[in-house]
Amino acid sequence: MRATATLVASLMLVACTGDSPPTAIDGDSPAARAIDPSNWPLQQSVFERSASEEAAIRELLDRMTVEEKVGQIIQADIASVTPDDVREFNLGSVLNGGGSAPGGDNRTSADQWLELADEFWYASTDRADGGVGVPLIWGTDAVHGHNNIVGATLFPHNIGLGMANDPELMYDIGRVTAVEMLVTGLDWTFAPTIAVARDDRWGRTYESYSEDPAIVAAYAPRIVEGIQGAIGSAEFLSDDRMLATVKHFVGDGGTQGGVDQGDTIVSESELRDVHAHAYLAAIRAGVQSVMASFSGYRGVKMHGHRALLNDVLIDRFGFDGFVVGDWNGHGQVAGCSNTQCAAAVNAGLDMFMAPDSWKVLYASTLEQVRDGSISRARLDEAVARILRVKFRAGVMEAGPPSSRRYAGEYWRLGSAEHRAVARDAVRKSLVLLKNSNNVLPISPESTVSVVGGGANDIGKQSGGWTLSWQGTGNRNEHFPNGTSIYGGFVELMGTENVRLGESCAQAAADVAVVVFGEDPYAEFQGDRTHVDYASDDGLLLLEECRALGVPTVAVFLSGRPLWVNPELNAADAFVAAWLPGTEGAGVADVLVASDDGTPRYDFEGRLSFSWPRDATQTTVNVGDDNYDPLFAYGYGLDYSDDGELARLPEEDGLDGKTGGFAGNLLEYGDPAGAWAVELRDAMGSTRITDGRGQSAAGQLILEPADYEAQEDSTVLTWSGASTFALTGNPADFTREANGDMAVEFEYRVIDIGDADIGIAMLDDRAGGNFLDISDALDARAGKGWSQSLVKLACFADQGADMGSVSQPLVIAATGPVTLQIRSARIVGNPGNAGCAF
Repeated sequence: MRATATLVASLMLVACTGDSPPTAIDGDSPAARAIDPSNWPLQQSVFERSASEEAAIRELLDRMTVEEKVGQIIQADIASVTPDDVREFNLGSVLNGGGSAPGGDNRTSADQWLELADEFWYASTDRADGGVGVPLIWGTDAVHGHNNIVGATLFPHNIGLGMANDPELMYDIGRVTAVEMLVTGLDWTFAPTIAVARDDRWGRTYESYSEDPAIVAAYAPRIVEGIQGAIGSAEFLSDDRMLATVKHFVGDGGTQGGVDQGDTIVSESELRDVHAHAYLAAIRAGVQSVMASFSGYRGVKMHGHRALLNDVLIDRFGFDGFVVGDWNGHGQVAGCSNTQCAAAVNAGLDMFMAPDSWKVLYASTLEQVRDGSISRARLDEAVARILRVKFRAGVMEAGPPSSRRYAGEYWRLGSAEHRAVARDAVRKSLVLLKNSNNVLPISPESTVSVVGGGANDIGKQSGGWTLSWQGTGNRNEHFPNGTSIYGGFVELMGTENVRLGESCAQAAADVAVVVFGEDPYAEFQGDRTHVDYASDDGLLLLEECRALGVPTVAVFLSGRPLWVNPELNAADAFVAAWLPGTEGAGVADVLVASDDGTPRYDFEGRLSFSWPRDATQTTVNVGDDNYDPLFAYGYGLDYSDDGELARLPEEDGLDGKTGGFAGNLLEYGDPAGAWAVELRDAMGSTRITDGRGQSAAGQLILEPADYEAQEDSTVLTWSGASTFALTGNPADFTREANGDMAVEFEYRVIDIGDADIGIAMLDDRAGGNFLDISDALDARAGKGWSQSLVKLACFADQGADMGSVSQPLVIAATGPVTLQIRSARIVGNPGNAGCAF
């Protein structure tokens, strides 16, 4: 690697601006004391602890070293830990995040999961070093089925399931998910999510069953029992069940502005009665783990909120499992970082989720136990809670994953029985909003054109948390047991009657089914500033079909209710299909009539979320004062109803405002959003406003260039030491860095001499340093267009305060280099991003 001293000199050209970012509030502050546990319901634990298990736990604790105990409270991600690490550090758990998989391949075969599960188990139980060898448990976000596995059964996301208002269906879904996970050797699902989403701008709204805590509280115990078995019965945590988690405790669905990982500022009674209500029912059902929320309550992050994690959850609610953190969520607690956080343990967190920070966190936690920052008693309490759950779940005696029930029976993934449950769930989730002229159900003798971006795209209809964290990059071939919506129509009507096309003109038919909606996203990447659908893709198709005189059925795919008045006006029938998962045929089941013209299945779905009257009506919840949605909670037509709908106003109410995840830094060579370009050299800084220009001393020239279209990229030509920088007001990239996201560059190296070149993200105090990319660019010189991924966490490691980034892209070179850049954008890590360019 080339020397980087000159890059450090280049960094000195960067200006320092801005204020310090806000800090979190300490868990012992007056804000934390705003919770009065005596105001919360009191229920006793449903468990009578086994005397023999308690004796075994005490015996293990007596034998374990402090190093082994610290290992038990740490969970590492499989992308950042090996079986040898597990053996050395005696880790209590591993997880695979949404972007992690065996071999770094999100679409690897199921047998690779089972093989790796065995490797981790054997490592954790190795007693060659004299340790006690406690088996680890592997956790995953199986939030709509075993959604990381190719071929698994994927159910509708929670928002669609809420429309069904069918708690017994939830039991069946939990049971199927548990079986399919056991096939691949996993022990523990981070599901169900029992958030009560109250602001539809939130990017995790689709993970919520309803805005109504009653539906969520009815669902929580039944899906927990489906996963774990019913407490008190022979099936409870038997060999065909596994560990469940309820999350995210507490208030994640009530943050201000619907900001993921934000702050919930509501009354204590609303936090208790709306957001915590379902936890009581889940705990009565025997749930064994609770995940702490990224979010905070009145400025105190939940990972450090002792009053809620301990005084309410344990002492009042009678929870008798263990509390696990979310992805480096402890790092957001006041006074903490990803690599040290005694405050979280002391507040009641029993297991750190420390995906990539685990090794340094292990060392710092060990030191904090030794110096008394974490008491030995508190450490023993946390370890005992984890061991107790492992004993209850049979993990201590189960043997390697491949020896357990269902292991390796890959035919169970996406089996006919399991798919039937998912297909039933799809049918029950559909909500009919309009049916003018009784265009539905469609006669099986009709010809049908199925058009739109979601018509034949199983990945799109499945949404986020599908094979990858964001659910992107999927193709139909990745779902060998799935059916697209188009495929469902073919199954019922035959290929001769069903035509797939890009438009009605291309696929003329008696009826057009236009399938459109949101592209997949997860977590904060789905945060919005309004609830306008925004895209006109579906509207243009509907209007084109109408102009041709073809009756239209809109099938809308979305993770939340969105303002779509123009589309409602343009369609003859409108079906809210949410995110149905892999069983697209369930949509056709309801839309296509039987041979005698009667419905095969009627619409059963009823809105569990209120539908907005305009694009600014982001917090409209049943029971609100001045409640005035377009379609009220509980609305939904069936085939016996008058399906006519008066024409709706088409003014969105936004006044030109836009919104969505601001993930783009450079688009088509130009700065995205509010970012601006500065060119710097020894003579000073020059702001570029029209896509072309040069630095003050002429050491760096910027000019537009053609790639696939006219001026859709930028050429940067360095002749001496100088810097290209995107600048703007400080932005918070903490979530993105913590969420294992990366910057993706699309570029080509036209020429590079012996110059050093580096990239950086800098905070508003010019904190940060450069990653040397000289050798990487050297290797790509003259070889055409390339894509490179760099994890955001790498910039944090270089010293940038990711909570206050004012220069999200800085490229500095010391001499002759010519680059052509098309884009730079923040994306989910597909599994191959690192700190090397």
